[in-house]
Amino acid sequence: MNGPFAVVTSLFFMWGFITVLVDSVVPRLREVFELSFFEAGLVQFAFFIAYGLVSIPAGWLLARIGYRKGMLVGLATMGVGCMLFWPAAGFRVFPLFMLGYFILAAGMTVLQVAANPYVAVLGAESGASSRLNLAQAFNSVGTTLAPLVGAKLILSDRILGSEAIRALSPVEREAYFAAEASAVQGPFVVLAGALLLLAMVVMMARLPQILDTAHTGSYRNALGHRRLVFGAIGIFLYVGAEVAIGTYLVNYFLSMELAATIHRDAFLSGIAGTLLGGTLEGVDAKGVVGAFIALYWGGAMLGRFAGAWLTRRMPPGRVLALFAGSAVALVLLSMLTTGTVAMWSILAVGLFNSVMFPTIFSLSIEGMGDLKPQASGILCTAIAGGAFVPPVVGALADVSGFKMAFTLLLACYAFIAVFGLRNTSRA
Repeated sequence: MNGPFAVVTSLFFMWGFITVLVDSVVPRLREVFELSFFEAGLVQFAFFIAYGLVSIPAGWLLARIGYRKGMLVGLATMGVGCMLFWPAAGFRVFPLFMLGYFILAAGMTVLQVAANPYVAVLGAESGASSRLNLAQAFNSVGTTLAPLVGAKLILSDRILGSEAIRALSPVEREAYFAAEASAVQGPFVVLAGALLLLAMVVMMARLPQILDTAHTGSYRNALGHRRLVFGAIGIFLYVGAEVAIGTYLVNYFLSMELAATIHRDAFLSGIAGTLLGGTLEGVDAKGVVGAFIALYWGGAMLGRFAGAWLTRRMPPGRVLALFAGSAVALVLLSMLTTGTVAMWSILAVGLFNSVMFPTIFSLSIEGMGDLKPQASGILCTAIAGGAFVPPVVGALADVSGFKMAFTLLLACYAFIAVFGLRNTSRA
């Protein structure tokens, strides 16, 4: 099973990379289109609402065509979505950007509904949590590299504020907007080509048929499993909290004036320079603090490799409760402090986010047999938490600042900790 596992793991890398690359676009869109934090959060809404709308139909589709063909449908749709960024950026109309994100996410939804249960059942059920944590670790490799690419290619040059844009002459303004469009277009067109190549690899690979498409159940049967329902709520809250932190980290750090602190501190400026592959000379403040987002997602990568090991030696539910409780403590520490302590504590949440999705997912579908496509559709629908929680956090930040807005994150992680504790006996 090593060959099929390696092929499917490459898909995990790709959708992780693309998901987080979206975060690098948000600060640029916010100033160019004069968006509030709430409106900037709507970018994530357009991206993650696709999970709420497409996952159930995707589960229905998988039950009829199987996991392999489902992966191909997902990759093809993602490629179309990436290509749409070219005209969307060229027209510079904010709703068109959101439409592009939605189509991209629709393909990613189909891919996730297929790939997650496929990895879970690609071997003994007792090792499902470990396999899924390992596959998700490579997803985190993508989410770690994406902020570096975003900081270098999307956030590194100077972004003008709305007043500065209005002060430009018509010719200068047109040239500025053309440069803004190209900063977004290029990376996503390259991604479209990469997705096409990946689809060809999946098409040629000999992936085993492990789903009886002639004898699958219904969503009503799947929803009769209480653990699945609570697992879906847990994934909704986890994805919402993780995406909210990733979306607003740049703005949170800027609100504490951390760019100046990083420039003054030789150790921090050295880390930022290393992450950006050079020095901080000429790098915009957003690019400076944006480099540290890689550490947030990098923590998730390391945690998932560790989680693949831990969940083989401890009950997965206990590991989940331990990690979620640690996330609660770190968010609270960041809320109660300022400066680099607040920065490092919120970045460290990424390490403890690591095992949450794969462990909740594997615990929720355990023992569901051929109901797994429907269960996967329900759980992937819950990824829509990334559409709802970030705008709420943004709205709270607009009113009372990020410190108070993070109270919502505490509630999300507390629920997940309780879910883990209630399932500590599960293998």
